[in-house]
Order: sequence, then structure tokens, then C-alpha cells
Amino acid sequence: MTPGYSTVLKSALELDLDERAILAIELQQTLHEVDPEVEAAWADEVERRIGEIDRGEATLVPGDQVLAEARARLLR
Repeated sequence: MTPGYSTVLKSALELDLDERAILAIELQQTLHEVDPEVEAAWADEVERRIGEIDRGEATLVPGDQVLAEARARLLR
């Protein structure tokens, strides 16, 4: 590790929780190349799903129910 790493880490650890979370997300995003076409396709999919929800076409399931069902499937 470079000396700069220690300096940056020390400074980052002095940030408040929200700032550290944002920094972590931004750093994580730099670790992966993002294909603009893939990013655009995901944005379109998100908009499509939001539209389904807004029009009442989607069946929403509470998160705790989804997790319980996933756990049950994994234990089979």
C-alpha cells in the first residue's frame, strides 16, 4: 500500500456514517466497467417496473414474505 492509502483511509474514517456510505458506493462503482448499453437497459427496466406498479399491474409482496419464502426454498 502507498503512504497515500493510509492518509485517505484515515480521512475516510473521520467522515460521518452517511458520507462513508456514499463514498463506499462511489468507490465500489469504480471497480467495475459499466457498459452504457447495459446501464440504459436497466434504467428502461426500472421505468417499466415503476409503470406497472403505478398502473396497478404488479403484485407487490412484502419483503419479509419474500425472504421467508427464499429461506424455505433454500432449506428444501
